[in-house]
Amino acid sequence: MEYQRLPNSSRPTNDFVNHKSRLAAGGTIALLSAVAFACSASVAFSQQPNMTPDQMSGHEEKPAMLHVRDQEEGQMSISAPTLPGQDAFGAIQEIVRMLEADPNTDWSKVDLEGLRQHLIDMNEVTLKADAATKSIDGGLQIAVTGNIRTRAAIQRMVPAHARELDQLNSWSAKTEPLPDGVLLTVTSSATKEAHRIRGLGFIGLVVVGSHHQPHHLAIAKGEFSHRH
Repeated sequence: MEYQRLPNSSRPTNDFVNHKSRLAAGGTIALLSAVAFACSASVAFSQQPNMTPDQMSGHEEKPAMLHVRDQEEGQMSISAPTLPGQDAFGAIQEIVRMLEADPNTDWSKVDLEGLRQHLIDMNEVTLKADAATKSIDGGLQIAVTGNIRTRAAIQRMVPAHARELDQLNSWSAKTEPLPDGVLLTVTSSATKEAHRIRGLGFIGLVVVGSHHQPHHLAIAKGEFSHRH
């Protein structure tokens, strides 16, 4: 009786080897696919805009809310007030800074009190004077009057300003004394300028020109006597 020799079980058959090869190849493909997916997800995430904690939690602020918050943060960043709180104070402060910045300032002649008195005059004339206007040929006639301190300010300022107006725009300006103030007359031979004079009125005529600020500096430097 012959016995048939069985194949050696320790030696893999070709089918078994092929099966293992297919399994290894499949695992490699799966691993590569997973790596590729992870890389693409990382790139996509990196291209997303940076998100705030509120956005990540789903509580994104509205544009209006962001604007208000920016304003509040801007206000909190201001370290000190910048407004002087009073016009005359601010004007004198500006002049003092200019004097201190000028190495040629002669402090023995500086007259800040004279400037302060002039600014008081300006306040009296601007806010407290009465101005009765009358249209005349070529322009305007204005009776500028006031009581005590205001009257004194009018009599100092208005004639001096009339001399400046007399040099502007082919205008003619003059003043006459009144018991309680000054009569100011401003005219022009040009119809257009006559309309302009009437349109400006008293306060407009007072502010016309660019001599006020240099005049203030001259007073502060002691180059112009502000008489009282």
